[in-house]
Amino acid sequence: MKQLPIKLPLLIAKQSQKLEDAGIDQGLAEVEIILCYILNVERLQLYLDGDKLLNDDHLKKLDEIVEKRATRYPLQYILEEAWFYGRSFFVSPAVMVPTPETEILCESAMGFIRCKNLALPRILDVGVGSGVISITLANELSDCSITSLDISEDAIEVAKKNAEKLGGKDKIEFRQSDFFSALKPDEKFDLILSNPPYISNEEYKTLSPEVLADPKISLVAKDDGLGAIETLVKEAPNFLGKGGQLMFEIGYNQAERVSKLTEKDPRYKSIVQIKDLNDIDRVVILACE
Repeated sequence: MKQLPIKLPLLIAKQSQKLEDAGIDQGLAEVEIILCYILNVERLQLYLDGDKLLNDDHLKKLDEIVEKRATRYPLQYILEEAWFYGRSFFVSPAVMVPTPETEILCESAMGFIRCKNLALPRILDVGVGSGVISITLANELSDCSITSLDISEDAIEVAKKNAEKLGGKDKIEFRQSDFFSALKPDEKFDLILSNPPYISNEEYKTLSPEVLADPKISLVAKDDGLGAIETLVKEAPNFLGKGGQLMFEIGYNQAERVSKLTEKDPRYKSIVQIKDLNDIDRVVILACE
């Protein structure tokens, strides 16, 4: 294949400008990600050897990806890859693109499990999606048993693919389920986790094109965005063992309303709210008797 005299900085600047003109703030960083993906190199090697590695096929592929990304279609879906907790997850339009905020949920879960010092902690993941929560915990915890639920069969297939690729499949049981419907009444867990849909129909209309590409079922909940959370809060204690906890993500404006939900339920003895890097209440931790 013919090698071209490419000036990498000029190429990156030109392509990143296309993305920035389309309203994408991190155009330069995204072009770097695209080039690393095409060349299968790390960022440092891209700048050391990119001029020598790039050929006509690579440039054609770069143009195709940038053109599609300029439509505001998520880069993660284009590359079929999203990074979460240091791991590269396969993603498709069947699942929501994972966000950094969910890493806070995983950190909280691991902290709880390690403090409890359980021999074989039983964990339930409600709404597994791409599997980032279940697979992260399966790999980061020395031993655990995880039951992962999702209403979408396609999402479960994505999660299974990631478990095969990244490890942890022997610790995870996948079940198709609408919330807790696939559980037996006597099944109990030490920890129940969820990143539920929590956006209202009105908020949904204001979302960016990238977020709108996510499955709507993963984003929108009835009752002004609180419907799924209400179901979790109401039903989770039925499946928590003694001293168990429920942890879930919430929307930027839901902390007070979630607190009022739990005040009405005597089964919960405490509530903790954890802020994200933008100082927004993002993760709720509820402890049961």
